[in-house]
Amino acid sequence: MNAILKPRLSEKSYFTSQKTNTFVVDVPAELNKHEIADAIAKQFDVKVVNVRTVNRKGKSKRVMNTTGKRYTNRMGVQSDIKKAYVTLAKGNSLPFFDAIEEQEAKSEKIVEQVKKASEKVEKKEAKKAKKETK
Repeated sequence: MNAILKPRLSEKSYFTSQKTNTFVVDVPAELNKHEIADAIAKQFDVKVVNVRTVNRKGKSKRVMNTTGKRYTNRMGVQSDIKKAYVTLAKGNSLPFFDAIEEQEAKSEKIVEQVKKASEKVEKKEAKKAKKETK
């Protein structure tokens, strides 16, 4: 079965993926836990340890349209969502947040380079101060 798995890209899902190696995926409502685990394992070639599912009912929203002098109120509904929290075995990960992780690695390298440069400048200033005091 070809299931459409859509990653849930939010701050909360990013931090859960970092701390517990659990990824959040939107799945079709008719899939069960075993089918979700099989689909993730086949699609991303990873080992799935645990799958938890949550069915979120869609909220009803009031939608107001204005055209000229006429106002119309109607009730709109957001669609129902089924989310799956997929925990992977150690050493496995999904490529959802690769761009964010690359950006963090680059920023860490830049911070290290700035620290090294500032240490060099401090050493040079300390040598100059020693020479001047002699």
